[in-house]
Order: sequence, then C-alpha cells, then structure tokens
Amino acid sequence: MHAAEATPDLHGLLAEFGSAQGLVDAAERAHRAGYRAMDAYSPYPIEHLSEVICEHHRSKVPLICLTGGVIGALSGFALAYWTSAIDYPINIGGRPFNSWPAFIPVIFETTILFAAFSAGIGMLAVNRLPEPYHPVFNVERFRQAGARDGYFLCIEATDPKFDRTATRQFLVEAGAVEVNEVAP
Repeated sequence: MHAAEATPDLHGLLAEFGSAQGLVDAAERAHRAGYRAMDAYSPYPIEHLSEVICEHHRSKVPLICLTGGVIGALSGFALAYWTSAIDYPINIGGRPFNSWPAFIPVIFETTILFAAFSAGIGMLAVNRLPEPYHPVFNVERFRQAGARDGYFLCIEATDPKFDRTATRQFLVEAGAVEVNEVAP
C-alpha cells in the first residue's frame, strides 16, 4: 500500500534536533535508510544539509531559461525580418531586405530579455512560490522556534518508505528531541 493512501490525514512527521550537526547527521541517516521525500528547516543555510536533502532534485530552471532564450532569439529574428523585409522594406545602399547581420543586436537583446523573464517566472513556478501556507506551520513548536532557533527534519507521508510508527521510531533513534505529526 502506498504511503499517501495509508495516511491521507497526515503530511508527515516533523522531528526537532538540538543542533545543526544533529540535523545533518539525522538527514544523512534518513537518506541512507531510503527516505527521499523529506525536507529540512534551520535558521540559516547549512551547505552539507542541502546536498543530502536535494541530492535527487534536478532543477528545471536552466531548461526553462534556455527555451525562453531560443524563443527570444527566434522572436527577435522574426521581428527584424518582418519590419525590414515585409512591413517596411527600404533599400539602403543596395543591401538585401533580409540582411541578417543587421538583425544581430535585436536578436541578442530579445534573447536576453526572454531568457531573463523565463528564468524568473520559471523559478517562481518550479519552487511553487509564493507559498504563504505550509503544513509544518500547524506544529506549535515549529511556529515558536521561528527563524531564531530550531533544527527540523520533516519526513513526508508521500515517501514510499513512510510508516507512521516505524518512521517515528527511526527519528527518535536518530536523536530527535521531539517528534510531531504534521496535519495537512
């Protein structure tokens, strides 16, 4: 039975650890144990922690940015070609209407413009931002800790290895100070 089907009333288990090193150790241990749907929360970025948690994540933003840039280049060429050869053709110095070297500045600028906008919008979409609500805010201790203190590891119920009892026991053995259930 899939974990999401077994626990529809649960987002996951949120474990609090006493230190940043305790959180990193628990995340590494959870990764070695086969947990993949997990997230960590700390008052400051912990570089090694992001490597453990995000190992299997591959960003789609570079592909979105490349696609935007290619569309921008094609749009820039189409714009320059349309204005120079179709809409308002002017013979200047005997050059052809489709003089692509003259189009390079327009193509360059539209490539950068489209790539930048697609990267920004793509980053927001891929990260599902803005996200004013997250289920971990339902845990009282997480709200109290805020951004000042507290190191948390949340193993989500959507993880195929997730089992409410076994995962709770795993987190306690990993050194959790407190383990809370996270309602959706």
